[in-house]
Amino acid sequence: MEDDNKERQQAELLDKIHSLSDLELAALLSLIAREHCLISTEPDFVEDLSKELCLTAVKTFGLTPVIVPCHSQMTLDEFAAALLVPATPPSSPLPNNSNNPQHYHSHRSVPSGSGSYFSSKQNVPGSSSSAHPPPPSQQQQQQSPATQIANVVLAQNLDHAPRAVQIQALELLRARRLFTRTSVQIAPKQFLFVAVVGAESGGQARVTHHLNDFLYLAHWHDPEDGFAYLEEQAEEGWAGARGFGGHLGKSGVTNNNDDDDDDGDDSPYAKTDDDQTSTNSGSSVVKRDVGSMANSGLINESYHSALSGPGLGPGRLGGGAGVSISPQLTFHSNDPTAVGPTEGLEPPLLSDSEIAHLAQLSLNVCVDIDVRRYQMNIVAFLRMHRAVSGGITPQATKHFEQLMRSLAPLHGLDFVTPALVGLAAKKVYLHRIEIVASPERERSMQWGSEPAAVEAMLEGVGPEEVIEDVLGMVAVPQ
Repeated sequence: MEDDNKERQQAELLDKIHSLSDLELAALLSLIAREHCLISTEPDFVEDLSKELCLTAVKTFGLTPVIVPCHSQMTLDEFAAALLVPATPPSSPLPNNSNNPQHYHSHRSVPSGSGSYFSSKQNVPGSSSSAHPPPPSQQQQQQSPATQIANVVLAQNLDHAPRAVQIQALELLRARRLFTRTSVQIAPKQFLFVAVVGAESGGQARVTHHLNDFLYLAHWHDPEDGFAYLEEQAEEGWAGARGFGGHLGKSGVTNNNDDDDDDGDDSPYAKTDDDQTSTNSGSSVVKRDVGSMANSGLINESYHSALSGPGLGPGRLGGGAGVSISPQLTFHSNDPTAVGPTEGLEPPLLSDSEIAHLAQLSLNVCVDIDVRRYQMNIVAFLRMHRAVSGGITPQATKHFEQLMRSLAPLHGLDFVTPALVGLAAKKVYLHRIEIVASPERERSMQWGSEPAAVEAMLEGVGPEEVIEDVLGMVAVPQ
């Protein structure tokens, strides 16, 4: 009986995973490995991507997100302050009067009434603190709201930030702590840092060299694949019905960028035409259906190969029983980058315990010697490829190992297949491979190659083409 319950729970978890979009899978894989990632899209859609990831953090994982818009003049203090949200009160039960907005102080709550996280909090008239004011020093301490680093930090346009800010971000990821002028902030246990970058292709999206190498995986989101949560809001007319504070930016979600004075006409989600809305909705890869796994770029290429192993079968994905998540969220006017719950908030699709379970399963995944040799051959061929400048770092190889192990439980497997190795290579090396800048720096020039021939060879070659070339050259174990 106990074994049947475990099998049923495992099947339910796999069904949830198969309903995830590419963006959700990228975040899930990073959470499983307790690492961080880079997600890119076309420059005009960076803001929409950030908001989609913000909603994903709340609805799918139940985590506190914050969007940090980066720019070329950003200071270290500005960056540090933007990461903080109000701390979760320990063991604070939800009061009976749930209609009072002051009672919403869960781990996804946001401040109200002040534009700064460091502003003092006013005492509620008639409360005990107002009737019996404490001594000045104690009163000042009570008025300073406790803050913590958000669970999910979405660093929008991080590549535009000064090098010092990016190094500060690297220090946060390495030490899991942040030093401010007045305190030391410790990153929460469940912590995900996402560099949201605009670029013409996934291979062109990168940040400062050392931070870039520290990021676990990279994912390119094609705007034509849609933004599921934003489309869902646009279809339901959610933004207009809820009446956000502040001004509305793209996708009908409040925007805290003061210099964004456009009316959002360049965004497909700002249009109200029924045909356009239907077209945008139809282009999305996510309809919260368990059959959507085949459309997922993080699983699609290895899916059919993984079906040959235990734990999955074609019947597991059919039926069309959708997973519906429709919590109502609000972007507060004083801090539109933080999300807080309102009435009717449903539990997240994936809980912390389920993510921890997947992490434990990844540690028990077996790697056959032939598969290991295949992995090492890929690393060697990438390092020696003529178009690659700077080689492949040991950190990348470590992440390669982690990712291919983390992918196996998502397919119901306890071993790594060659298809999973190839898929992991595409995600780990996409943002790491640097292409030779000029024909003169290509290594064969040392032995008399013609510059014109080398230039022709390098034309149109990016990280994506290098990875595909290597995967085509390395023999796949049978």
